Amino acid sequence: MNRITQTFNELNKQKRKAFVPYIMAGDGGLEVLCDRLITLEKLGATAIEVGVPFSDPVADGPTIQQAGIRALANGTTLKGIIAEIAKARAQISVPIVMMTYLNPIYAYGIAKFVEDVKVAGVDGCIIPDLPVEEEEIITPYLEDAKIELIRLVTLTTPIDRIKAISSKGNGFLYAVTVKGITGTRNEYNQDLNQFLHTIKENSPIPVLAGFGISNETQIKEITPYCDGVIVGSKIVDLLNQNNLAELETLMSVLKLESKI
Repeated sequence: MNRITQTFNELNKQKRKAFVPYIMAGDGGLEVLCDRLITLEKLGATAIEVGVPFSDPVADGPTIQQAGIRALANGTTLKGIIAEIAKARAQISVPIVMMTYLNPIYAYGIAKFVEDVKVAGVDGCIIPDLPVEEEEIITPYLEDAKIELIRLVTLTTPIDRIKAISSKGNGFLYAVTVKGITGTRNEYNQDLNQFLHTIKENSPIPVLAGFGISNETQIKEITPYCDGVIVGSKIVDLLNQNNLAELETLMSVLKLESKI
């Protein structure tokens, strides 16, 4: 059984919600990636999403774009990221999900990419610019490697499509909570809770909400309607500032939260 499925089965038994931090590999130097992954697990991460810097990140907001620019300026490569994840895997047990655009995978070679991330201990991949209709270019390789493709749905995704997308795979469904790119936000569309509730009613796999979630209030407001949250831009900011105290406070908000 994939680590992602095992983790969510355990959370369900404990009636707890998931907190998945996102970090940009190579931001601050590729050599700090292993230590950051270890730190995030110690602080209570359910799983960790590791971003691959890319020159044209269409889904990323300013914070993550700047982190990607810093990472590329540091000479970060996909091969280097995979090597650091392999080093961290020997020291951490939580699932690791790699977020990358399709172009770096093509350049690396699809079969070789899947083979190498499997050996490194990656449990899932998020490829935001890969349409469901074209995912067969990589899903056979991922399925053979027992790596989950994490698919996304948005506020504008029709219910029939949500049902079709959520029926694929056994990882989790990424519910994009805003119309637009990533980045911290002070408020959300008033229909968000109903949107998440509808997805939960129709998805056979866990539903995680992400994009723009940045504080304790938002997390507490959203989690009754889903299985957990993915927090990106705020985590990237706090790591860039080396503000571990605020990072620990943010990540502790769900530790005692019960499932509703």
